[in-house]
Amino acid sequence: MNIHADKILILDFGSQYTQLIARRIREIGVYCEIWAWDHDPREIVAFAPKGIVLSGSPESTLDPGSPRAAQQVWDAGVPVLGICYGMQTMAMQLGGSVQAGDEREFGYAAVLPAGRSRLFDGLAGDNETPALDVWMSHGDRVASLPPGFEVIGSTPNVPIAAMADETRGLYGVQFHPEVTHTAKGEAMLRRFLVDICGAATLWTADLIIDDAVARVREQVGGDTVLLGLSGGVDSSVVAALLHKAIGAQLVCLFVDTGLLRFNEGDQVMALFAGQHHLNVVRVDARDRFYGKLQGVADPEAKRKIIGAEFVAVFDEAARRYGDAKWLAQGTIYPDVIESAGSKTGKAHVIKSHHNVGGLPAGMRMGLVEPLRELFKDEVRRLGLALGLPREMVYRHPFPGPGLGVRILGEVSREAADVLQRADAIFIDELRRSGWYDKVSQAFAVYLPCRSVGVVGDARAYEPVIALRAVETIDFMTAHWAHLPYELLDEVARRIVNEVRGVSRVVYDISGKPPATIEWE
Repeated sequence: MNIHADKILILDFGSQYTQLIARRIREIGVYCEIWAWDHDPREIVAFAPKGIVLSGSPESTLDPGSPRAAQQVWDAGVPVLGICYGMQTMAMQLGGSVQAGDEREFGYAAVLPAGRSRLFDGLAGDNETPALDVWMSHGDRVASLPPGFEVIGSTPNVPIAAMADETRGLYGVQFHPEVTHTAKGEAMLRRFLVDICGAATLWTADLIIDDAVARVREQVGGDTVLLGLSGGVDSSVVAALLHKAIGAQLVCLFVDTGLLRFNEGDQVMALFAGQHHLNVVRVDARDRFYGKLQGVADPEAKRKIIGAEFVAVFDEAARRYGDAKWLAQGTIYPDVIESAGSKTGKAHVIKSHHNVGGLPAGMRMGLVEPLRELFKDEVRRLGLALGLPREMVYRHPFPGPGLGVRILGEVSREAADVLQRADAIFIDELRRSGWYDKVSQAFAVYLPCRSVGVVGDARAYEPVIALRAVETIDFMTAHWAHLPYELLDEVARRIVNEVRGVSRVVYDISGKPPATIEWE
């Protein structure tokens, strides 16, 4: 079964919600890909999508040189859904017009359906409350319809909040159906994908696994495959998937840097080598990493040292398997999207990426990347389907350099030991209280300062631990989590009482922006 046969193409005009559109489409069960709006338009025909979605954008269609959909979009003969900016460029390109709004509309709105449309029919409420609750984020708006279009939704502020050319299957909505604030957004997207585009819902965890297993077997044949198993979600799911596909041909190299979570090395070995019977080689490199980091306080320098040393250790271990022709990596779809980008995209580098390692130049091995089409939430669902424990599959993100960027200042074995234990207490209490799954990421940070405290009857002058917990959808922005005072009190008491060498615990209440989620 070809699970990629019925696919949707998303043209990205720069919206912060583009990846969310793709995730919602895939949750419905339809495969989709994100291309930059300026991607070679000749490839649209070869891609043969069942439908096309035009994303939103921070740009204005009224500005000279603003992005436009290629003519091939309109010539493809498939249904098209324009969202926000996508609706506006659809209107302008097909003969309508757009005007600047008097003020930006951001947040809740009630769209009153008009006429009949396959996109909205049956989704509105009763006669007393017929409106659709949606979420708006725009300044410009469509002023006049292109030929062949009709208004299918309006608000008091936006007379043309949704439009359609039913004959050609062209639809535009000024709101965002992909966000949870749009009450029936999932139903609208399903209506477009299944009823209008006629796409089959084949994108399920079991079928994705079957497809990936078949492709891996075809790619590597009887060759040995090496995988750097970190214990993180992506590498763990890759390990389980490759083990299902090629069994003993997979060799997992687990590099213990000394900068992992509390007892993580033992847990990785128990789960994968013990319970799942994978061939896992544990490389104890703790002394090497601590030695390389001695006297280094600059966060960028620490990242580079950790990354370079990881590659060196992995390369040395991999040489024992000189016949291995393939290196497996946990590359996921957001990595692919960010690497491809748009030739017109602009971004500022805030800091080096948290992932460490890479393909050593002298290894000359082919890459096996079975997750490169998947978003993180899809990777997690595959992990569960492959039999990995939920508490591992759904645990919070952990930076590639590990505690190297959570120990501020110089990294030492003593600081790592203190931080591991403090972090374990924080996570344990979050799980116990039911808050772990309510926050997106939580961790402890070792601060490069000491504070006066009283331990028993003695004066202490010891390190400070900061706690960080955030709530976010896309990790681009984040709010600090409003944990109950009782929970924070219990965590602080346990850390000070159980972790020797901590005098004070503080809680970080900074949002992103201006702060980043990690401290370094």
